[in-house]
Amino acid sequence: MKILAAGDHFVLNSLITEALRRGVAAPAEITELTLPWPLTPFGKVAEVDEANDCEDALIEALDGVEVCVTQMGPFTERVLAASPALRMIAVCRGGPVNVNVEAARARGVKVCFAPGRNAAATAEFTVGMLLAALRRIPEAHNSLALDGEWDATHYTYTRCGPELEDLPVGLIGYGAVGSRVARVLTAFGAEVEVYDPYVRGDVHGMRSPSLQALLARSSVVTLHARLTPETRGLIGAAELALLPRGSALVNVARGGLLDTEALCDALDSGQLATAALDTYEQEPLPAGSRLFGTPNLVLTPHLGGASKAVAHKAARIAAAEVARYAKGEPLAHCLT
Repeated sequence: MKILAAGDHFVLNSLITEALRRGVAAPAEITELTLPWPLTPFGKVAEVDEANDCEDALIEALDGVEVCVTQMGPFTERVLAASPALRMIAVCRGGPVNVNVEAARARGVKVCFAPGRNAAATAEFTVGMLLAALRRIPEAHNSLALDGEWDATHYTYTRCGPELEDLPVGLIGYGAVGSRVARVLTAFGAEVEVYDPYVRGDVHGMRSPSLQALLARSSVVTLHARLTPETRGLIGAAELALLPRGSALVNVARGGLLDTEALCDALDSGQLATAALDTYEQEPLPAGSRLFGTPNLVLTPHLGGASKAVAHKAARIAAAEVARYAKGEPLAHCLT
């Protein structure tokens, strides 16, 4: 069996190859192709999303390959048509958005993915962003470390932020990330409320009957929903207006959930006291983005899922799927 490890500068080929060597008992020839992400941003490639624009290099590397393990490889109709030996794609991420799944299915190519690989990392990052925004940690750091100023006004009543204990926090989405955030915030003593119409059973905190009810009661809102046609623009001007004045918002999910212009308006007017964003409607942020001039914002460049543990988990989950495929066993996370 010939396997292509098409890793990148996060999920390294060395991690993929090591995981494959440990897990795949059948003799395998492993070749490697290093894709440029994250040093080169992902984007739409032909009909697939969030992929590196490297169809030609991928087609060349797939010659005679039966199985490919990748994170950002653009498996478009064109790439699949040019790879007749291919029988399986194992994607090292929570969803195979970089694969034309229908085209793969039509050619008998199995498409697997790695659910939950970055849930812990993203949940931790969300809480970190929340604390940074509420307690104005980046602002205080910059005034001292960059400006050399011991700014005592950070300790004044009007500038210091709230604490999590007893704070009403609303979570929109209660999947692998949202449920972890809820557990952590509950441990801090926050009054957690959850809105997710697709989740049944108990939640950490109180379940909200509607998005509007949650917003009206939340001093902080964190977003954890998947981006779908239904959830795109979920939080806009009307929703932000429902929040108590001086609230905070954190988005480490997908930028398309949030109307950026409405967010900036809310921060400019004081309707929101602060916000923390890790994802954006357009990535990378354009030079003229209004976000750069809007006050009380904590901004990071889509780092929520970036931890060494995530890279190792992704490689192991994908390699385990390849091992099951090699043994003829049922696949655990397969869409085709």
